[in-house]
Amino acid sequence: MTNLLETERLLIRSWIPESDAEQAFAIYSDPEVTHFLGKSSRVTSIESQRQRLIEGIERMHQRNNGTGAWAIVEKESTTIVGTILLKQLPDKDGLPTQDYEVGWHLRRASWGKGYATEAGRVMLNYGFSVLNLPVIYAVVKPENHASIRVTERLGMKPIGRTNKYYGIELLLFQLDAPEEWRENRKAVLE
Repeated sequence: MTNLLETERLLIRSWIPESDAEQAFAIYSDPEVTHFLGKSSRVTSIESQRQRLIEGIERMHQRNNGTGAWAIVEKESTTIVGTILLKQLPDKDGLPTQDYEVGWHLRRASWGKGYATEAGRVMLNYGFSVLNLPVIYAVVKPENHASIRVTERLGMKPIGRTNKYYGIELLLFQLDAPEEWRENRKAVLE
């Protein structure tokens, strides 16, 4: 089991398809959770969820660029409370762009506890300090007020509406790398 990141209450770790499929299925079979994610995110069985986790891990290994989607685990209970992701945004045809997004999906029982903000903050830090990304975006459906509030708590700047990603209209939020990381990145590149 690979722990990527840790916060006071959470572990961010790789998915383990054999043991995590049931908890992931509980998240992604809930229509309230997948409401803003689109129908393709819904799963119909624990086995299809396991296969989806396996395919996600394979994509991460193929990209080999430090991006992907990880399980968010509550330390105290060891319960998987959701997914945190940092990955390239797809264009309207599904092809990767040069833009990176942070995102989160949480099980309904974990809504309103600050987990998305906590995981998002540590993932932004990872994107800037480890992956040396100059900017990270978030895209949110305009009616997803809870995710909009998370972007605000993360200090992300609203840019406006865009049709550039996923082939649908979304609200775009941006966070530039803090100055000290930009300076460090510049020194490394020179």
